[in-house]
Amino acid sequence: MSLNPLDLYDIQSMLSEEENAVREAVARFVDTRVIPVIGNAFDEARFPVEWIPEVAELGLLGSSLPAKYGCAELSSVQYGLICQELERGDSGLRSFVSVQSSLCMYPIYAYGSEEQRMRWLPSMAQGKTIGCFGLTESHGGSDPANMKTRAVKDGDHWVLNGSKMWITNATIADIAIVWAHTDEGIQGFVVEKGMEGFSTQEIKHKMSLRASVTGALFFDNVRVPDANRLPNVKGLKGPLGCLTQARYGISWGPIGSAIACLEEVLAYTKERILFDRPVAATQSAQIKMAEMARRITLAQLLALRLGRLKDEGKMVPQHVSLAKWNNCRMAIDIARECRDLLGGAGITTEHHAIRHALNLESVITYEGTETVHQLVIGRELTGINAF
Repeated sequence: MSLNPLDLYDIQSMLSEEENAVREAVARFVDTRVIPVIGNAFDEARFPVEWIPEVAELGLLGSSLPAKYGCAELSSVQYGLICQELERGDSGLRSFVSVQSSLCMYPIYAYGSEEQRMRWLPSMAQGKTIGCFGLTESHGGSDPANMKTRAVKDGDHWVLNGSKMWITNATIADIAIVWAHTDEGIQGFVVEKGMEGFSTQEIKHKMSLRASVTGALFFDNVRVPDANRLPNVKGLKGPLGCLTQARYGISWGPIGSAIACLEEVLAYTKERILFDRPVAATQSAQIKMAEMARRITLAQLLALRLGRLKDEGKMVPQHVSLAKWNNCRMAIDIARECRDLLGGAGITTEHHAIRHALNLESVITYEGTETVHQLVIGRELTGINAF
């Protein structure tokens, strides 16, 4: 029996009919709408906003949230498969969906009032209201508690001052979920586009996530109504809870990048003839591709187990750290190796590898660097905090 080179352990057979249906629907969208144009979009440093209504129509925005808010109410495994297939197209597209779903819709659902949920979630699920997540600051990076942005109560408003950096969707967002220090601890606010003193600026000259909008947020005495404060959380557990949701999706996404790279290089090495034989007929190429398949298989099994734990209510942040660390490292190594096997052709965006390799430089860094997640596991093993 011949094995599927992109699914050696037949993970597909371990998925339910509903899970496979979601995966196949997103895969068709990626194959027909994303892959044909993504190379040019990356070259042009343009996020194709025309995808947004289509992604919304597929039910991919806030897909795990309840149907009463206009969401698909899918399982965690189904959401993971969505992330995998979207990132098979491009990390920028998966980042857009991840930010909208896990970093913006999730905190409104988890920490907001019912009035806030009904006000924003249905339109966000429809892609009519776009969100961004304001936590990271230019000096803070992996130390969010060190944020300088501050909100001070003034009657029935809060006066917000500070800035945020490296924000996906910054300049196209209608609302920003912004975390700031207050006298009562860190709190979250829904800052709306057009509020006086709130401005954004796109970050240019990126060599990674070029088909994604990245920018900075600036707050100069922005008056935010108390009705826009997320009332049900205080402290770092709020933003960190959002990041756990997003990191879960990131644990699946890079598998798609790696699969795209391996699929392409398998075909290319069979067709390219060097020294009178296909590159695929050489021991060195076969060993490299076998190693890729091994690592993808391990990542697939790890992600599926993580998803089952999440659906059972047993997942903890340390589980997510291990999966993000392993699967991002797996994918970036494979993308780089595939670029090498493609030879000179591998440096152009006519092929997938260099684009995925560059994107993964961001994916392995944002929402917890590889080092941070290694230290999370180290602390779990030893009981000693080495941060």
